[in-house]
Amino acid sequence: MTKEPSDSLGRMIRTEDIPTIDLYMDQIIQLFEQTFADTKRDKSDKIMTKTMINNYAKGGLLFPIQKKRYSREHIMLIALIYELKGILSVHDIKTALRRISREGSPKEMNDVYSRYLKLADENLQLFKDEISKHKKRVESHILEMETDEEVQDVLMILACVNMSNLYRRMAEELIDDLADPDEDSL
Repeated sequence: MTKEPSDSLGRMIRTEDIPTIDLYMDQIIQLFEQTFADTKRDKSDKIMTKTMINNYAKGGLLFPIQKKRYSREHIMLIALIYELKGILSVHDIKTALRRISREGSPKEMNDVYSRYLKLADENLQLFKDEISKHKKRVESHILEMETDEEVQDVLMILACVNMSNLYRRMAEELIDDLADPDEDSL
């Protein structure tokens, strides 16, 4: 049946990987490309582009950039946006990160990002533990069907996507609770 989760699933930009000096956009792109290179499904995929970063800035997702240089806090915020953009709309990301993206307090951003990394590490371990249980549960349904391996893989894909959708919907409900009612009229 399906393979074990790959090590690239939990790939993150760690605080110790972020330079203490401000970076230009090309350097940020290089940092993301190097960190997430083995998460690409296709070699031609781009992890981060100038257009993405410019759109984050224009969309109000980033606090002001100084002299075309990005601080450690900008990089942390871009990393959070990168994580969220796989599931959420730009509007939802803006709502979720509204407070920290406006203020850009170095202490608060470092605190949020460090806590996020800790949670992400715990989530990865929980995921690895749960995926084996999940696979056994799916396999029990497959055994009842007496089907081929491709259909088994499709069932596992469907089960994983279903779980992903449940988590996404929960995140959207939390975002809706954060939303400013007056913001919808803008």
